[in-house]
Amino acid sequence: MRARGRAFKGLFMNDTTTENSGAANVAAVKKLDEARARNFAGLRETMGMPQRGFASLVAMFFCLFAGATYAEEKPAPKKVACVGDSITFGARIEDRENKCYPAQLAVALGEGWTVKNLGENGATLLGKGDRPWIEGQACKDAMAFAPDIVIINLGANDSKPQNIGKYPDEFIPDYLALIERFRALPSRPLVYLCNPVEVFDFTGGIQYSVIEKEIRPRIKTVAERSKCAVIDLKTPFVNRKDLLADLVHPNADGAKLMAEIIAATIKGKASEKP
Repeated sequence: MRARGRAFKGLFMNDTTTENSGAANVAAVKKLDEARARNFAGLRETMGMPQRGFASLVAMFFCLFAGATYAEEKPAPKKVACVGDSITFGARIEDRENKCYPAQLAVALGEGWTVKNLGENGATLLGKGDRPWIEGQACKDAMAFAPDIVIINLGANDSKPQNIGKYPDEFIPDYLALIERFRALPSRPLVYLCNPVEVFDFTGGIQYSVIEKEIRPRIKTVAERSKCAVIDLKTPFVNRKDLLADLVHPNADGAKLMAEIIAATIKGKASEKP
């Protein structure tokens, strides 16, 4: 067994002499090749294998070794956290698990990316809202996920009278606090804010006029103060009720459009991560 091990080790003798130059180098390379040939023959004899079979075994070993090296060097996927409400969750979408925007974003980004849906139905940005995102399980999951990129798409539910109507001065500081909470993670993610999709008055209390006059301007202010990039999801949805399942929630086609816009943005910006 020791003889077999010494012979096998000889097949991988150090090549560093080939980095030198001149006649001495040529002689050294010749000696190295001769030594390898002797070790190759010695190992084959020790194992009692015919030359053709042994050559196949060595070739197979090299393939396995190269594959293992490649697997070790393959970078870990970048992680994208999709933070939001029912629009992110995929409410009203048939085959939600595969057609919600985070699922379609994963497809649009392709290999090398992991996307997590962290949307909660009815969630608000406001910490004192009727269903604060920061108090839900999705927030805990987001922090544990240690994302490289965070997409925040909140604000629609904040337009309800019991939310922004009661706490108009807290939306901006609450948003800034959430951004800093993500930035403080060891993964130091890039954070993007979404200008929400075009919505209409909804029986659930979401109000178009409040979103336009109160929510969107505040999101713009938050972006300016935090230096976060804004992904515009409003403009592509203007006058496109065909992309909505109801008056608020995108259907599968609308979710696909969201995913394509977001994918195009973060693919171009991922290299900016500090």
